[in-house]
Amino acid sequence: MSKKGILIFVLFLSGCLLYGAGDSTQDTDWLSMSWEEIESSARSTKVTFYMWGGSAIINKWVDTWVAERLKTLYDIELERVPMDASVFVNKLLTEKQAGKEVGTIDLLWINGENFKNAYESSLLYGPVAPVLPNWRKFVDEKTVEYDFGFPVRGFEVPYGRAQFVFEYDSHVVKDPPDTFAKLLAWVKKNPGKFTYPQPPDFTGSAFIRQVFYAVTGGHEQYLEGWDEDLFERNVGKLWDYLNELEPYLWQKGKSYPKDIASLDNLFSRGEVYLNMSYHQTHAQNAILTGMYENTVRTYVMKDGSIYNTHFTAIPYNAPNKAGALVTANFLLSVEAQYVKNDPQYWGDFSVLDLTRLDPEQKKHFENLDLGEATVSLEDLAQHAVPEIRSEYLEALEKGWETHVLRK
Repeated sequence: MSKKGILIFVLFLSGCLLYGAGDSTQDTDWLSMSWEEIESSARSTKVTFYMWGGSAIINKWVDTWVAERLKTLYDIELERVPMDASVFVNKLLTEKQAGKEVGTIDLLWINGENFKNAYESSLLYGPVAPVLPNWRKFVDEKTVEYDFGFPVRGFEVPYGRAQFVFEYDSHVVKDPPDTFAKLLAWVKKNPGKFTYPQPPDFTGSAFIRQVFYAVTGGHEQYLEGWDEDLFERNVGKLWDYLNELEPYLWQKGKSYPKDIASLDNLFSRGEVYLNMSYHQTHAQNAILTGMYENTVRTYVMKDGSIYNTHFTAIPYNAPNKAGALVTANFLLSVEAQYVKNDPQYWGDFSVLDLTRLDPEQKKHFENLDLGEATVSLEDLAQHAVPEIRSEYLEALEKGWETHVLRK
């Protein structure tokens, strides 16, 4: 080989090492392999799981129970990396634009507008869901077909379900407001004792979406897709409501808690009398950990209580796709879904179709004690309303900053 040929070969090999072009794991078509081959390749590897890190109880469940079971079953080392979804989506986008074919993220906890943005930017690997044995066996595909109105197409794997609730101490508040009209009146009678996290905090954003539904005539009109004219006609009612509320909020609305953890602390200290959570067993978790008094209870608004499914996904440049597939499949196992559903661990609702479980497994789920603080499953189901499409979500968050925060 000539000196010029050797130089070209060396440069090519260097590029493969730097960018993963020659990495056999990157070139492998995992989606066409047998599950046995995927499991075998995943053994004795490390999986990095990027996820929101704002809940101590969720972090503990992942760091201890999930990590220990993955190690025992598959010899997989799980590393949880706390990062907001919008941040890791931007990280992946930067890597994509830079041509980085081998990244640092194996698995994501993602949904809503972050999934839509990631999918439309070709940042995700897939479709992965149909490859997973537990997805095929236990999941009703029709119940997880959309994420905030956006088709999933198998690029996300269902992980859990959550529903929006309000919290109060029954020794302090005897008759909590159960409609948004009543909430406005209650806040005016109890100035300084209510607030909500500043959007785009996930819970604060969910709160304004619930108000949007309530003051504009319900959710049904928004289910057909993004309608800018409809939004502009209706959204002024939301800004009017929130601005009427603002002078009576904690600190007279001059500042808002930066996130739900900050609001949790205000509630636990008695600075505010009502709290909220996009996690139906959050109050029971807080009682079990000693953060809340055992007289705290939850309820849902009669105007409607939004719910969503959250998912995992695998980045296009995940360095350990086999390990990510095995981890996502394990999180869908009957064992993991049951333990996750227990408020002592998390309390997150299962995404499994219980009719597909054997009678004993189904009985375990149905008899699971969610705790006295948790609103009944009947009430949750009666008032459940679907999440709004991501285009509305993004418009509401941007509009809140303009028309409420900086008005």
